[in-house]
Amino acid sequence: MDKKPIFDKKDLRFVGWNIVLAVLLGVCIIVGLVLWLRSYTQHGVEVEVADVRGLVLAEAEPLLQAQGLRLEVIDSTYSDKVPFGTVVDQDPKPQSHAKHGRLVYVTINATTKRQITMPNLHDMSYRQAETTLRGLGLRVDSIYEYEPSAFRDLVLDVKANGKSIEPGEKVAVGTKVRLVVGFGRGTEEVEVPSVIGLTLQDARSLLLSRRLTLGAVNYDEAEEEGVEQFVYSQTPAAGERIVEGETVALRLSSNIEKAATGGDNTEDDNWF
Repeated sequence: MDKKPIFDKKDLRFVGWNIVLAVLLGVCIIVGLVLWLRSYTQHGVEVEVADVRGLVLAEAEPLLQAQGLRLEVIDSTYSDKVPFGTVVDQDPKPQSHAKHGRLVYVTINATTKRQITMPNLHDMSYRQAETTLRGLGLRVDSIYEYEPSAFRDLVLDVKANGKSIEPGEKVAVGTKVRLVVGFGRGTEEVEVPSVIGLTLQDARSLLLSRRLTLGAVNYDEAEEEGVEQFVYSQTPAAGERIVEGETVALRLSSNIEKAATGGDNTEDDNWF
């Protein structure tokens, strides 16, 4: 007796056609998905990126939006060679191609000059002071002002536009400054001016104008931001004659009355 096969030819054909249909259906689904993704992501649809360098943000952003692109500021820099607030760099670059909706990253030139804090350069060698100032972004004048001092080639003062800049004072990057450098003691005698009642900055300026150097500075109270202190005692005293370049030591207090009366004249003169 012959055994009946598990699958006859008719069944095999049915299974085969189902496999073929399943493969075709899978291919159609994949092709359809790829086409849909191309359409959804606008594959192959690109625009030429406009050049927005040199434009302010109010001009650059609408220009990119008109191309279907978006703008994002990622950094700022400072240059005195281009207008403040304008775009100095962009990514993607101008005339390159990008898809709709792509972000264009831009770097803008700051709207104001960056400020740095003037370091204390007094009694520093002028060469070291030059390196320090240039490292902070300031321009150092090649011409120095020379004043008599107890030591040679040390910085006595830093000026911008003829005005002294005190340590801690804010200065814009790119500012041109000039160093006041000591050339040692002079040979002539000068009369010590009175600096009683003056601030430290004013006292230093007056002493330098008389070719004298600021010496030791002592405070009765600890220095506090926003609290002005005034000179109430000086050594040598006003009216004495000393060799140009010598130092004058000062004592300061926030007590205005003490500064106005010149303090206690009975104090030991060797405090400095």
